[in-house]
Formats: sequence, structure tokens, C-alpha cells
Amino acid sequence: MRTDLHLWLIPILPLVGAAINGLLGRRFSQRLVAAVGLLFVGASCAYAWWVFARFLALAPANVPYVEEFATWIRAGSFTAGYGAYLDQLSMVMVLVVTTVGFLIHIYSVGYMVEEGGYYRFFSYLNLFMFFMLTLVLANNYLLMFIGWEGVGLASYLLIGFFFLRDAAASAGKKAFIVNRIGDFGFLIALFLLIKHFGTLSFDRVFPAVSRLPAETAGAGLLTAIGLLLLMGACGKSAQVPLYVWLPDAMEGPTPVSALIHAATMVTAGVYMVARSNPIFDRAPTAMLAVAIIGCLTAFFAATIGMAQNDIKRVLAYSTISQLGYMFLACGVAAYSAGIFHLMTHAFFKGLLFLAAGSVIHALGGEQDMRRMGGLRRHIPWTFWTMTAATFAICGIPLFSGFFSKDEILWRAFSSPYGSWIFWAAGVLTALLTSFYMFRLWFLTFFGEHRGAEGNAATQAGASVPHGHHHIHESPRVMLVPLVILAVLSVIGGYVGIPEVLGGHNAFEKFLGPVFEAYAPEAAVAGHASAAVAEHGTELALTGLSVLAAFAGLFFAWLLYVRRRDLPDKIATALGDLYTAVANKYYVDEGYDTALVQPLVKGSTNILWRGIDAGGIDATANDSADSAQHVSDALRRMQSGNVRSYAGWIAAGAAVVLAYMIWLGVRR
Repeated sequence: MRTDLHLWLIPILPLVGAAINGLLGRRFSQRLVAAVGLLFVGASCAYAWWVFARFLALAPANVPYVEEFATWIRAGSFTAGYGAYLDQLSMVMVLVVTTVGFLIHIYSVGYMVEEGGYYRFFSYLNLFMFFMLTLVLANNYLLMFIGWEGVGLASYLLIGFFFLRDAAASAGKKAFIVNRIGDFGFLIALFLLIKHFGTLSFDRVFPAVSRLPAETAGAGLLTAIGLLLLMGACGKSAQVPLYVWLPDAMEGPTPVSALIHAATMVTAGVYMVARSNPIFDRAPTAMLAVAIIGCLTAFFAATIGMAQNDIKRVLAYSTISQLGYMFLACGVAAYSAGIFHLMTHAFFKGLLFLAAGSVIHALGGEQDMRRMGGLRRHIPWTFWTMTAATFAICGIPLFSGFFSKDEILWRAFSSPYGSWIFWAAGVLTALLTSFYMFRLWFLTFFGEHRGAEGNAATQAGASVPHGHHHIHESPRVMLVPLVILAVLSVIGGYVGIPEVLGGHNAFEKFLGPVFEAYAPEAAVAGHASAAVAEHGTELALTGLSVLAAFAGLFFAWLLYVRRRDLPDKIATALGDLYTAVANKYYVDEGYDTALVQPLVKGSTNILWRGIDAGGIDATANDSADSAQHVSDALRRMQSGNVRSYAGWIAAGAAVVLAYMIWLGVRR
């Protein structure tokens, strides 16, 4: 047992904060609630960075660093312990979760100050941090699953925080139920691992898997496990077809959107696939499925984002699309590129949501971009920080998203598992991403303010601001996290500058041992050949992706600055196609018709009316009715009349005598 670093402190500290605020916060002032919430998460973040410094000093032979704290399940030869598994991958995840999470906690102090349930909110946020850190530090799949389910619970609580609103309550239930569908696949995968390997510990499963050959001839055990793990990842990371919960999750407070649905929770599926790389490397069919789903999700969600008018929903579909990029990277065995984009995405997408929250705060609750405009003069700090995030997500050169997105596109083209089709779909998605993000940027900050125009927007169902509201910048407690995340959105990608652009791709080299330790020799050779591919080809492809980013900027400027009459004309010309995209291809309605309503009607007619009411309740009620009838008959015998009682005694005696005589005759 090795406990030199005491890794258990990293997740336990937020749990202590959650317990204090949850149990005692009702009696605390807002200032004390915020202090407790920030203190324990901040301490966890500071300790994580101290652990990182110690981790860098570890000898390669001591990585992964494992701490076993207790054995909490023992069934025959199977055991499952509570322990921590620290390698380069989990170290990156811990730093991202604690750092971005702490900044969002700081932002929440100002954003939630006028909302009820202040102590509940910080208790839930701290609880989420505990489960997410448990997930990424777990040393076995079962403990990972506990964290996996825990973040689902915390997400349900946070999405439905405004539980008196039907939309928020329904969104929380939707997220919980859809995630259970994916979790079923994850759980079956764990059963298969136990059945065939007798353990769920990473340091025993991965060596055992590495001794198995790649299933190139067809589907087998590892393919089945990989596909089931992918099913779980699709639920948690909102991939097709289980993505439908995430847009509705925007009903939660904006800090929730930033923390759970941009920076941390939804990346859990990407982390799980990357962590399971020894399995996927030997299951090409499962890996191809990961790439296809990621590619399809990235493009599909990007098209929907182009036609949304709610600023948070645009960002929600953007999150789904960017997660598709990460899955595409993992599907072509470019795990480092996927995690690289996960990190930069946490910076710029967390910033985009927080900046959107600052815009909403400035406008008194308005979220419809058609009722914004001209805000750069009123909220300059929000404008410039959101500009940095917008440029980053669109892949503008020198911003963080440029390096990580370009790395994914290059690997999708050059990897042995890649294809020019994946690359082309990725570039097209980059074009759409640039268009809808600059559309958001122009509609929100440029032109004249349109808040007083209530005609067309209101008729289309847009939200109306709550009375007259003076546009104002957010307080410092909200702006400081924006500035820090803006800096990270600009420079965060410099740790992964590729060699073709004069860098050393330090981030990929840092993660290399994780993905090379159990990789098949063919995969290692393929990665090496891709790394030394002709730089001219890589530069040409990089140029095309940059061209796509600037093309999206140009078309957004043309439609929403230069020729503002064109969008309505294009929408009219496209007709039903535009209507379908604006209505998210009616996927929710299709699910409701094909799945939800039949289940509701079936449970009503069969389970309730047939089995419950017609069977169980009917049996109980009929028994009660029979007992009542018998008791009524017996009650009437108790008349209180002495002559009646004497008659009944005589009749009873006659029956007894007759019975005795009958017995005597038979003898």
C-alpha cells in the first residue's frame, strides 16, 4: 500500500464542503456559504497542482502511481478496492476538473447571489466535483462507475435546480433517464470483464487484454466490450443517438452549463474511451464505430446550431459537435489529440458559457440573440473575453482551438485507422462551427441593440425581458474567471504545437506512455509513420482548415452585418428544410412518438390498469368486499334478543346431535 501523495484528499475535500453546506448551509449567510464552497474546492485545486509537481518528479518506473485505500467488495476470487490511479491521463483530467471547476465556483458567487437555494447550489456543485474526481482518479472500472453514476445524480440535481419550473424539472428527469440507457451498456461491459478476466482493476485488466490478439477477422469479446463501453460513453458525452438530453439541460443555471455540460461531465465518456485504449486498440470494429459516431455527431449537431436563436442552445449544440470531434480522434487511435481538444475545449467552452451568462445577466434574463446587438459598447470585458473564446473554438490561428482541432483533422487523415472521409467531414464541420459561432458573435455584440423590438421575435416565441433593465457589466467576481479563461483560451494550445509548425508537441509526448504501454506493435508503428509523414501535406491540410474557419467568418459577416436581409430570404427559400433544422430535425418529437408515448400508454393500460388495478388492487379489494359481506351477515346474528339467541343455541345443539347420530349409524 502506497499513500505518499494521499490522493484521496483531492476528491474528499469537495465532499466535505458539500456536506457542510448541505447540512448546515440553511443557517449560514450567503457569504459563509460561498466561503465554504470555494475553500474546499480551492484547496482541492491547490493540492492537485502540488501533486502534479510531485508527479513530474516520479521515475517512469513508478508511473502509473497507484494508491490502494481499502477493499470494499470481496466475493470469492473477485475483489474491488477503493484506490487511486495516477498517470499522465488522469493527471491532466484532475487539473482540468479542479482548475476550471474552481473558476466556475468563483463565478457562481456573483451569478447566483439573487437566486434562492444559494446553499443548495454550492452543495450540489461541490458534490459534483467529488464524483467527477472520483471518476477520473479511480483505479478500477467499478469505482469509475460509482463516480460515473454520481455525476449523473449531481447533474440531475443541478439541471433541475429551479425545480418549481416544469421545464427545468423535466430536463433533469430527461438527462437522468437518457443517461441510464447508456449506463446499461457500461454495466454489461463490466459484467463481461468480470466474467472473462475476473477483475476490474486497470493494472490487471490491461495487461490481460494486451496478451490477446487484435480482432481483425470479425467481432469477438473485446469488440463486444468496446461497443458496450461506447454505448455508455454516448449517453454521458451526448453522442448520437443519446444526445437529446444535453440541449434541454440548458434549463439549469448558466454556471451549471459551464461546469457540467462543457468542461467536465460530458467529457467523461471521452476519458473512459481513452482510458480503455488497450481494449479499443484490439477491437477495430468498435474503434470504427467510435469514429463514425463522433463524425456523424460533430456534423449533425453543427447543422442544428446554425439555426438556433437561444444563445445557450447554440453553445449546447456546439458542445455536442465538439465532443464528436473528440470521439473522432479516439476512433482513429489519436487519443492524445482527443484529450488535447478536451483540455482546450474546457477553457474556451467554459468561457463561452460564462460569458453568455454575463450577457444574460446584463440583459436581465434575455437569451434570444434576435433581441440583443450592440453590446460590445456596454459590456466590453465580456465582449473581449468572449471574442477570445469564439476565435479559439473556430480554429483561428494562434488560439488554443486551432492547435487541438488541427491535430484531430491531421490524425483523421493520416492515421492507419483514419480516412479522407473523416477529414472532409471534420473540415466541413469546422466551417459550420465558424459560421454559427461568428453568427452568435455578430448578433450579440454588433449592430444596434434590438431589445426594444418585440414584434417578430416575440411572435416567434422569443423570451421577453422582465420589464425595463439597464444594460450593465458583470461584477468583478464574475469577470475575473472570464479573464483567466480567456488567457487560457489563447495560450492553452501552446503545449501542443506540432512539429510542422515549429513546436515539439509536448502534450502528446507527455501522454505518450499512457497510450503506448499496451498498444499493439502495428498501432505504434502506424503512429510513428504518421508522425514522420510529409510536412507539406500536413501544412496543406492545415491551410484548408484555416480557410474553412475564415470562410465561416466571412459568411457570418455577410449575412448578419453586411446584408441582414439575406437570412430571412434564405430561410424562406429553403422552406421545409430550414424549418426542420430549426426544429432540430424533429428528433425529440420522433422519440416521443416512437418510444415515450408507447411506453406511457403501455404502462398505463398494461401495468397500471391490467396488472396493478385489475390484478393486485382487484384481488385486495375483492377480498375486502367478501370479508365485509361475511361480517355483515354475522353482525345481523348479533341482534341482542334473548329468544333469538336461545333459538340459535337450540339449532346448534340439533345439528350436533344429528351429526353424532349419523356417526353412530355409520359404525
